[in-house]
Amino acid sequence: MPNVIANLFFILYNIFMKTLIVNKKYDGKKLNNLLLDSFSGLNINTVYKALRKKDIRINGQRVNSNVTLCCNDEVSIYIADELLFGNSINYSKVYEDDNILIINKPTGIEVTSDLKQDLLKTYSYCEPCHRLDRNTAGLVIFAKNSIALSILFEKFKNREIVKHYACLVYGKLPKVSDTLTAYLFKDAKKSQVYVIDEPRKGYQKIVTSYRVLKYDNNASLLDITLHTGRTHQIRAHLAHIGCPIIGDGKYGFNEINKKYHAKFQKLCAYLVQFKFTTDAGILNYLNNKQFEIDYKF
Repeated sequence: MPNVIANLFFILYNIFMKTLIVNKKYDGKKLNNLLLDSFSGLNINTVYKALRKKDIRINGQRVNSNVTLCCNDEVSIYIADELLFGNSINYSKVYEDDNILIINKPTGIEVTSDLKQDLLKTYSYCEPCHRLDRNTAGLVIFAKNSIALSILFEKFKNREIVKHYACLVYGKLPKVSDTLTAYLFKDAKKSQVYVIDEPRKGYQKIVTSYRVLKYDNNASLLDITLHTGRTHQIRAHLAHIGCPIIGDGKYGFNEINKKYHAKFQKLCAYLVQFKFTTDAGILNYLNNKQFEIDYKF
C-alpha cells in the first residue's frame, strides 16, 4: 500500500508540473518576475506559498526564495493549473463539428499540457494535431476522435493542410516576397536552435516563404508559410537574416523588444487552409475550407 500511495503521489505531482526556460529577457531578473509574467492566473501569494513548500525548482534544485535567474535556467513549477491560469484558460472557439475543434490559442499557453487538459474538462477526447509554441498565438486544430486524429496527422505530413502565420519583424526585407532556405540544428538541452546558410552534419534543411504585407518605419508585417516544420523555424530563420520577430526573447533583441513594449513575440497562426489532394475519409467535407482570425500587433 505505501508503494501505491507513493506512485499515485508521483503521478499527481508531475501532472501539475510546468517547465519554463529562462530567455535573455529574464537573465539577471528575479524568479517572481518570470512566474507572474508567464501565468495569467498566478498571484504573488501563491508564489510565496510555493516557495515556502519548495514546490519550485531551478535546474532540478529546490528553491525557497526569490532567486535571481540566469539565461537558459530551467524552472520547474509544481502548482495546480487553476492557480496558474485561473478557473479556465481564456481561449475562443473558431470552429467545431463532430470531428474537429479549432481553437484560437492565446499567448503563454502550452498546447499539449495546458490547453488540452483544459479542453478535457469538457470533451471526452481531444487531441492536438500539430504544434504551436507557448508564446505563439493563433489557430490550433484538435481532433475529437481517433479516426480524425489519424487523418489529420497524415494530411499535415503530406502538406495538405496549410498554415499561414503573421508576424511583425524588426527591419525591412530586401524583397516583397521570397522563399528562404537554410539549415537548422536543434539543441534540445538548451531548448534553442541554430541556423546556418550551408549544409552541415547534424543540421536539417529548412524552407520558409514570406510575403510583406506592410512596411512601418523600421518594422515589417509579414505573412509566413512553412515548407518544413522544424522547432522555432520561423523565429530562428527570420532572426538569421537580420529581421527578428519583435517581442522574441530568445532569438530577438531586448532593446528592440523594450522599444515596442513587447512582452510576447508578435507571431500568430492566423489562417489554416484544407487543401486535400487525396481522400480524407470522414473529413472530406473540410476540403477547400479555410478559417481565419484577426490578429493585432
